Amino acid sequence: MESVMKPIRIMKNGREEEDGGEPLSPMSRLFHKPDSNFYIIAMLGFAAPISPDVVKLHIARTFPKHPRFSSLQVVDEKNGGELRWVKTEVNIDNHVIIPKLDPNMDSPDKFVEDYVSNLSKTTISMSIPLWDFHVLEVKTSEAEATAVLRVHHSIGDGISLMSLLLSCSRQVSDPESLPTIPTARKSNGSKKNNESLLGFLRFLLIKLGLLVLLCWNTAVDVVMFVLTYLFLNDTANPLKAQRLGPSARRFVHTTLSFDDVKLVKNAMAATVNDVLVGVTQAALSRYLNRKYAGIEDGDTGRGKGRGKNNLPKNIRFRATCFVNMRPFSGIQTFEEMIKKGSKAKWGNYIAYLLFPFTIALRDNPLDYVRDAKLNSDRKKASLEAKCIYFMARLLLKFYPTMTCGFPTQTSICYSNVPGPQEQISFCGYPLAFIAPSCCGQPNALFVHIVSYVNKIKIILAVDETIIPDPYQLCDDFQISLKLIKDATL
Repeated sequence: MESVMKPIRIMKNGREEEDGGEPLSPMSRLFHKPDSNFYIIAMLGFAAPISPDVVKLHIARTFPKHPRFSSLQVVDEKNGGELRWVKTEVNIDNHVIIPKLDPNMDSPDKFVEDYVSNLSKTTISMSIPLWDFHVLEVKTSEAEATAVLRVHHSIGDGISLMSLLLSCSRQVSDPESLPTIPTARKSNGSKKNNESLLGFLRFLLIKLGLLVLLCWNTAVDVVMFVLTYLFLNDTANPLKAQRLGPSARRFVHTTLSFDDVKLVKNAMAATVNDVLVGVTQAALSRYLNRKYAGIEDGDTGRGKGRGKNNLPKNIRFRATCFVNMRPFSGIQTFEEMIKKGSKAKWGNYIAYLLFPFTIALRDNPLDYVRDAKLNSDRKKASLEAKCIYFMARLLLKFYPTMTCGFPTQTSICYSNVPGPQEQISFCGYPLAFIAPSCCGQPNALFVHIVSYVNKIKIILAVDETIIPDPYQLCDDFQISLKLIKDATL
């Protein structure tokens, strides 16, 4: 892997450029650490045949206009090796790759999957802006053609890149209109006045109790985070990586019905995220139960161990969950994110928290959603993510050469990003699906979830040496949602 700290000299008019650019933010520098050299890999499936040259022209007209997509990350040796953004000219041929493919290949789906997996084995040269766009003009079972955007995570987080994608897209139903921005509504709360002294005291006691609960939960969560970072590991399990450092990833994805998820959400007075976490817990429990059966019974989990509970009791299984730290929920417009002084800033304004997953076989599938809602409500009554975000920025500001990255003691990573609410066209062609993921993380499994119209994509980034059968896990997501939906009905 290419060293990211190699100094780069910028030449302008025959002499070395002296003007240093804006320094990378502490969180962006975190994605350059040896054990967390993150790349975002987003797959875009087209619903109609495309012209690669048209796609290339569209990318050339849009992406380089963004300052982060047209800047180098240069090592400033005068300031202790600090990375800085330096504007440069973009040669689009270095960034848009259109390989010549055989349209009559035996297995197009396998080819595309292997191609995307191979992108996780390489890095982009620091001598150019850290992004590239691959156009694969081959028909698969889900799309007429596929494009793959690879971006170093230091350029921006998932919210930023989704905002960029929407700014370059149009509604299929109205080609002149931008897509509807998926924003989360905030509750205004009760506006009733406390007309009596008793009512005011009751209101004051409730607020005081919530404040005490918030302080207590935050203190407990921060202590648990510190203990986890120092030594507190999850229980050893078949999904947990046994070694440090990033490795090659295989990306597989499956599709769930958004209507089914909403049906469960409404029936249980939960949120969409509660249901998705519940489905994830159920799927992981099914998968691990088979794995433990295979270990104990000496088979693949399909023999006599199948159908009974093979899971260890009280297994500690946590996910590193990524959280948007901007003051606004959902996706903001691209113009708003790049506007100077905007609170919805472009970049890496994310933190993470340690979310406990329930790994168990439940008689009632709805218990997975109830457990998810309970843990989610508990995390909402805590400032864990904000404290971790503050500590990370503080440490990286005063100790920029720190090599620590994301915690490796947890079992998996988990992320959820809202997508377009209606079908959109990109480069003039309608999209069949959007499937973003990441590589570079030390965890063997990263679960990404993104919504698109009436579908939800579950994208799994797996280390095949740890998880050789990711398709079975995809099937477990399908089966788990069906069981939870049937129990709801």
